[in-house]
Amino acid sequence: MTKIKVTNPTDLDNARAGVIAAEQVRWAETEALVDTGAVTLVLPRDLCERLGLHFQGTRRVRYANGTTAVIPWTSVRVEILGRDTICETFVEAPGTTPLIGQIPLEALDLIVDPRSRDVSVNPASPDMPLLDLLAVA
Repeated sequence: MTKIKVTNPTDLDNARAGVIAAEQVRWAETEALVDTGAVTLVLPRDLCERLGLHFQGTRRVRYANGTTAVIPWTSVRVEILGRDTICETFVEAPGTTPLIGQIPLEALDLIVDPRSRDVSVNPASPDMPLLDLLAVA
């Protein structure tokens, strides 16, 4: 488990544009389960509603037990260990434990120690995430 901060990205844009005051930006801190077997971020519906996030569509997902479902998704700004990114989040039932998967971990250049189960900033890039891009010829 690790602490995350999630923020409504539309509110952030509106605050930067002067449409709303910075104090009106909706955000929340919560504990989230880090699961390197998961793909992306998962947040409970009640948290998404409290942040005023609008669903952008649905996706078919497969759970660890092999069952599938079609669930909503949206975008959110997520901050972990002082690093932030905008990412898709799947929306699950109210009260579901938030889950951090591979995509946000990679985007934030965070590493997971399988022995201690700690999440930390990549020591090779302590000041900001370092992401690998493929060259296109």
